[in-house]
Amino acid sequence: MSAQAVETVSAYDELCTLLKEAATLGSVGSLLGWEQETYMPRAAGEHRAEQMALISGLVHDRVTSARIGELIGACEADDDVVGEPVSESAANVREMRRDYDRETKLPKSLVEELARVGSLAQEAWKEARAASDFARFAPLLERMVGLVKQKAQCWGVPKGGELYDALLDEYEPGMRAATLDAIFSPLRKRLSALIAQVGAAGGAPDSTVLELDIPPAKQEAFARSVLEAMRFDLNAGRLDRSAHPFCSGIAPGDTRLTFRYAKEGFLEPLYGVMHEAGHGLYEQGLPKADKFGQPLSQAISLGIHESQSRMWENFVGRSRDFWEWAFPKARAAIGPIMDQFDAQTMYRAANIVKPSFIRVEADEATYNLHVMLRFSIERAMLRGDLAVKDIPAAWNAQFEQMFGLKVPDDRRGCLQDVHWSFGAIGYFPTYTLGNLYAAQLWETINAQIPDLGKRIARGDFAALKAWLNTNIHVHGRRYRAAELCQMLTGKPLSADPLMRHLEGKLRPIYGI
Repeated sequence: MSAQAVETVSAYDELCTLLKEAATLGSVGSLLGWEQETYMPRAAGEHRAEQMALISGLVHDRVTSARIGELIGACEADDDVVGEPVSESAANVREMRRDYDRETKLPKSLVEELARVGSLAQEAWKEARAASDFARFAPLLERMVGLVKQKAQCWGVPKGGELYDALLDEYEPGMRAATLDAIFSPLRKRLSALIAQVGAAGGAPDSTVLELDIPPAKQEAFARSVLEAMRFDLNAGRLDRSAHPFCSGIAPGDTRLTFRYAKEGFLEPLYGVMHEAGHGLYEQGLPKADKFGQPLSQAISLGIHESQSRMWENFVGRSRDFWEWAFPKARAAIGPIMDQFDAQTMYRAANIVKPSFIRVEADEATYNLHVMLRFSIERAMLRGDLAVKDIPAAWNAQFEQMFGLKVPDDRRGCLQDVHWSFGAIGYFPTYTLGNLYAAQLWETINAQIPDLGKRIARGDFAALKAWLNTNIHVHGRRYRAAELCQMLTGKPLSADPLMRHLEGKLRPIYGI
């Protein structure tokens, strides 16, 4: 190996070391963010905002240092590091360059202010949601939208695109709003037609089990038993309560999940836990132990991340096979009140199609319409066509048009999601992308594990978890999402698998 090669290999090692240090500092911020949503005293909100701003600024200083830029340049110049495009080092350097170029376009003051306002806005959102009063949240949301626009402008509008694309690219690299339009518009028509057919069919499944008053401790006991069966490692994670469920992959050996209890029934907390556990299994499956801070220890995109959560929640959790195994678990955890039901009742109840107000409680068929509504609202905000103060009216009008329901209050309308409070605009479309990826991957998984249904029916999720670990999690950001989809399924992303899944399940249930 040449002297130059030795020098650049050393540069690569130094680069990985510096990024690990930055990621370690960033993990402190992640821990503070988790604690804010779970145990932080309300009065600590203002100081927490200053803590978050300080840490965000320190991390920004590290990842945008001139030394990082020099090291990336040195690695890019040597074929021993980047000569093989899909090698570990080449993929890492490619993604390091992407991250560095994006971060250096953001002023430190903007990064700090985004963190500060985001922390304050999350507290304002909690209070506004509890009071169902958008006006309490609007001032901080207006500040956040302004900051997010500044961030998008710093990154720049992609050629032929729009400002929203710059934000979308943060969560789903390479995706554009026009591409989403081309996917969402026909999908919306197909979903609406299926929902109409289901609504006209009558004979909806018995929903009595969804209305039971189950003590929170029993809800958690059942959900936790499923979490353990899914092989989420609780020695390297935990489960807590929060106003809005989330997963935080803080650091190696530290992945934290939250969920919320339901006032009636136990399926919402169950599916909330399964959803977040899908994210958590991805985080635990990433090669963080020896690559923390490197792109190859990070998720490929939020669309793929969401495919993991939606797969466990819906393709596993709402299946007949799952309930054959899970119903006895539910009866043991919840008690004699479950004796009046059986696995078939649970399966049918878990797949009731009924337009409703809350996205995280929505059935599979209507869920994506919730996402499309938020996509529309976000684009209008970024274009300047919708002022923050007018969001409730716009939301309510579009919701009634899409779902045929009048939104009764802000809590069940535009205040239901936490995402906008911390500036996650451009995030929502990844939920539907996740559903599409999950459906397409699910067909491939079942072809490669022919007895998967039988395994699930006896509570054996090992083969599924192993497939996901081996084919998705271990790669980190080595591939782009579309590239990974093509590689694993042999086809580009399509809505057909999702529609086959929904129609194949719902038509028999509703006798269509």
